Amino acid sequence: MIVAIPNKGRLSEPSVELLREAGIRIENIERRLIVPTNNPNINVLFARAKDIPNYVSNRSADVGITGYDMVVESNAEVEILLKLGFGKARLVIAVPVNSEIRSIEDLNGMRVATEFKNIAERFFRDRGLNVRVVEVSGACENAPYIGIADAILDLTSTGTTLRMNNLRVVEEVLETEAVLIANRDVSEDFEVRALVTSVRGVLNAKGMMYLMMNVPENVLDDVKRIVPGLKGPTVMKVEDGEMLAVHVVVQEDRLFEVLERLKKIGARDILIIPIQRLIY
Repeated sequence: MIVAIPNKGRLSEPSVELLREAGIRIENIERRLIVPTNNPNINVLFARAKDIPNYVSNRSADVGITGYDMVVESNAEVEILLKLGFGKARLVIAVPVNSEIRSIEDLNGMRVATEFKNIAERFFRDRGLNVRVVEVSGACENAPYIGIADAILDLTSTGTTLRMNNLRVVEEVLETEAVLIANRDVSEDFEVRALVTSVRGVLNAKGMMYLMMNVPENVLDDVKRIVPGLKGPTVMKVEDGEMLAVHVVVQEDRLFEVLERLKKIGARDILIIPIQRLIY
């Protein structure tokens, strides 16, 4: 199986790290075209994020990680298996802060610069607007200031770049993040489903901790109220007949309050372990 991931950009390193956490380690980090992994049945193809949907569609790769925006722009016939939670951004239409344009309807008869030509043309066509799409490569923040276009259609995550270039958002076109995609002919193959299970386990485990402790038997109901767990805590008798061993999964950002409340009702020998994967 060949897994395509971005060779550079904001999705590249998180993709390598996600595969590593899922048990797929790249043997030679030198960015050759195709590199082996610790799994003899899986190779990694490094490619441009915008090319990955087409590579997966034509079976140059079986699965891939890229941005949802790239999937939509490519019109490639692939199956989206998972949203991956990183690389989140918005594709927006923006204009100079002093522009008289206040809505997308004001763009009728004007020009919009973007590297997302297909998305832009479809967006304006669906809204019945006559907008000339000017295709550019890479960042297009300067386009309105050098006379190329009246507005831009571009990605923003925090909005900082737009503000630095004195641009304001007129309309949001779509939300995007990294996604795991597959060729439709292989999406149900064993190796692909095994990859999905492993990656989903990594995503489920994000921000979760495994909590083990001993508690007096008579406070078990209090423990259940404090840390209900995914489907209730696992409870076991210990040699001391008045104590119970309780295991539960808890969100990491709740530990601060949870631990003090548990100690207050008599919990002791508390052990906290990071979770690598969590499969429901």
